[in-house]
Amino acid sequence: MDRLEKICVDKGMRMTDQRRVIARVLSIAADHPDVEEIHRRATEIDPKISIATVYRTMRLFEEAGVVERHDFQDGRSRYEEATDDHHDHLIDLKSGNVIEFVNTEIEALQRKIAEEHGYKLVAHRLELYGVPLKK
Repeated sequence: MDRLEKICVDKGMRMTDQRRVIARVLSIAADHPDVEEIHRRATEIDPKISIATVYRTMRLFEEAGVVERHDFQDGRSRYEEATDDHHDHLIDLKSGNVIEFVNTEIEALQRKIAEEHGYKLVAHRLELYGVPLKK
């Protein structure tokens, strides 16, 4: 059983064969695929999976909190497995590549800003957009 499938089962979700395939695709993804890419990868395993099934499954997974949906300003919702390990994203606007990073200085600054305004920071999402420096 793949990691994401186990999370779904632990949350009491009914796992059809097609949901298992989609969960497997997401578990092994090293990137942030959109629905069309998830569908392409899933149909390599099970050619009968429809794009509508992928859309419904992704909505179900998102509502259950097992995946996070991101809009990286490219007009497509992209997905990654939801984890307790916080990270931020740097998006290459030329290639569409997404770089995950953690920076303790940024994390501390965000907490400090919230406190300065009388708040305790409970969540945040940081997305940086850039183009490669000319070398």
